[in-house]
Amino acid sequence: MDNYSPTQLAVDGNYPLLGLFLTMLWLFVWVLWFFLLFRVITDLFRDDSLSGWAKAAWIIVVIVLPYLGVLVYLIVRGRGMSSREQHAMKEQQKAVDSYIRETAAAPSSADQLHKLSELKARGDLSAEEYERAKAKILG
Repeated sequence: MDNYSPTQLAVDGNYPLLGLFLTMLWLFVWVLWFFLLFRVITDLFRDDSLSGWAKAAWIIVVIVLPYLGVLVYLIVRGRGMSSREQHAMKEQQKAVDSYIRETAAAPSSADQLHKLSELKARGDLSAEEYERAKAKILG
């Protein structure tokens, strides 16, 4: 091997460990860039306070001048990103809680059939009414 200094090896590209490290660093930066880009675009579409024209303008800026556009967006509107995210999460949690309450409150088919059989046994329902209600429950 020639008498190269470590700096020359890195510059010449004959230092594979440094090349691997730099490749991994660029890959990390690339993935981070896409994460930020998608986060900004998601935040834009989630924000109800912006008009459609303002959203379109931000999208154009982010696409035409990607690095500068995302940086400016984070500086100008970054403070509100977390509050918009929290608001969206609260709305989603409300929807889930509402769905769970509705599902839990609705009587099951077995409960409805049991009540029907009790009504039939007491004589409150005729056999035909019982069969129609049973068919309706079982769908």
